[in-house]
Order: sequence, then C-alpha cells, then structure tokens
Amino acid sequence: MRNDIPARVDRGGYPEAVTPWDEEPWRAAVSAWVERELAARGLRESGRREVRLRPWSVLVRLSVEGTAAEAVGVDTPVCFKANPPAGAFEAGLAGALARWVPEHVLAPLAVAADRGWALLPDGGPLFRDVLDRGPADAGAWEEPLRRYAALQRTLTRYASEIEALGVPSARTAALPEVFDRLVGENTALEPAQRAALHALRPRLSDWCAELAGLGIADTLDHSDLHESQLFAPRPGRFTFFDWGDAAVTHPFCSLLVPARAARARYGAEVLPRLRDAYLEPWTGNGATAGELRRAVSLAWRLGAIGRAASWGRVFPEAAGTGAANGTNGANGHSDSARWLLELLAEPAL
Repeated sequence: MRNDIPARVDRGGYPEAVTPWDEEPWRAAVSAWVERELAARGLRESGRREVRLRPWSVLVRLSVEGTAAEAVGVDTPVCFKANPPAGAFEAGLAGALARWVPEHVLAPLAVAADRGWALLPDGGPLFRDVLDRGPADAGAWEEPLRRYAALQRTLTRYASEIEALGVPSARTAALPEVFDRLVGENTALEPAQRAALHALRPRLSDWCAELAGLGIADTLDHSDLHESQLFAPRPGRFTFFDWGDAAVTHPFCSLLVPARAARARYGAEVLPRLRDAYLEPWTGNGATAGELRRAVSLAWRLGAIGRAASWGRVFPEAAGTGAANGTNGANGHSDSARWLLELLAEPAL
C-alpha cells in the first residue's frame, strides 16, 4: 500500500482502542505485502483508501487497477484484513474453505496465515443491502440458510482439520467446560448474575449431553451470521465470509444469529419457517423431524456460548481501553456477559 495514497480512518464506537495500524513498522510490513501480492496478479493500488479500525480487526478497503483485473476476477475495490492473535486463524480458514466449498465462500486473493492477514476480492452487494432495497419478504432468509446448512454438512468431514488451523474447539460435549471458563474469566458479571449462571450449570450439562446424543456431528459454526456477513451478488447466489468468530461446535448453534436478525426485521412468526428451511439439508440422517426441532431448541440456547466466547478475540493492545459505546473497555467482557445471560432465557424456537 503506497504511502502517497490518502486514507480515511473510521474507528466507529472505539475511538481509544489501539490496533496495530497505529504502529508504523506494522503498516510498512502490510504495505510491502499487499503491494507484492497485488503486483503478482497484475494489479496496483489507486485512489482513496478506507481504513476501518476495531478492537477485533483492521480492515483496509483498497481501490485497484490493472489490465489483469478482469482476468483474475477482481472487482474494485479489494480489502486487506488483519485479525488479532486469537482470531488469526481466519486467514488460513478462508483459504481452506475456498478449496473445500468454493461455491459457498469468498475466496481470498492471498493469505499470510502465520500473520492472520488476508487480501480479499469484492464480493458484490451485501445481503443486508439487497433486503433493504427490495420488497419485504419474510422468506428471504430461507435459501441462504439452506445453502449454509449444506456448507456445514459438507464440512463435518473436515472438523479436525479446521481445528488444526487454530479455529477454537467448542465441541458439543465440551461446552460445559467452555461455559465454566467464560463465566470464571468474566469481570463484568454482577454477583447475582454469576450465581444464576452457576445454578444453571447442571441443566446446561444435561442440554449438551442430550444434543450430543442426537448423533449430528460437530462442524464449523460461523457464530455471527447476520445480514452483513454474506454477499448476494445475484439472485440465488450467496457467498459467506467473515469467519473471525467461528468455532467447531454443534452446527445448529449457527441458527441463533440469523434467526434473531430475521425476527428483528420480519417478526417472530417467521422463525418456524426459517428453522424448517435450515433443517432441510439435515434430514435423512436418522433423526425424526421432532428430534431435529428439539435439537434446534437446545442449540438456540447453547449458541450464546459461542457468541460470548467471540468477544474475547481482540488485539492485545486494545484490551482495557475505553469505548464510546459503553462496553467494559475494549476487552468485550460486558458483551460476553450479556450473551452468557441469554442462557437464562427460554429459546424462541
């Protein structure tokens, strides 16, 4: 990334959070890597640069030009993304997913897995933008959820390889131990809240045992699949991306976030049809429709553990700094606590 190109920096609600972008040697290393990878593809940077800084990622949106752009399938702009050490697995995971399920994911142009860096092409319109400008359609999430479930089912055979890439392991049977660690480490829980979670522990252990006993294999859980985490470049085409919150756990935990997003947009009456659309690719494995729906109910609740865990993945430099949005600094403990307390609520499905 050339030093003479202007940049607009967006720190969102975290104006005091420190990221590696604030270190000149790190920016220089990134610039050299990006310039080299672009040149290898017949591309060069041009125009304004948009920098988005958050405690959990550095995202730089670059305009590029070059006679090879069309040949390599790159639309301008492209994005550079850097993850913190606890989420550095995303770069390598994105590369692996492009080999295993290329029809479902955004394939990176280049990755530096050891650094947690990725260079990504533009994926087209976000699903959120398509929904915003189209007529209200309560079933709009149905096909993306079918495609995502098919992706998950394909990836069950790669679960161990995914863990070997550094993706956190939160296997269904081990979720009580993950819960114990999150509650024990969290500094934002009030004493009464902590006591309520400790009292829930025996029931949570039973839910995990029941869910594991249904025989559906653990696989990749995106863990944050909302409307801005997939592209919809054309009708019937959906591209999933942004795997920095991912874990290997029960697949049905993934339904929590998109179902909540759809409920907020369309109302609670949409939830049963979206659940059934998601479950279609999971039929035929020996479980009855009733057992699959029971599994969704259990996983809806347990999915909050994955969301709570993801809030700890911030740059070490950012931990403990203040945030304008009222979180417990940038370490995510308040957000993690909020998700842990969701375990006390009855599931919506």
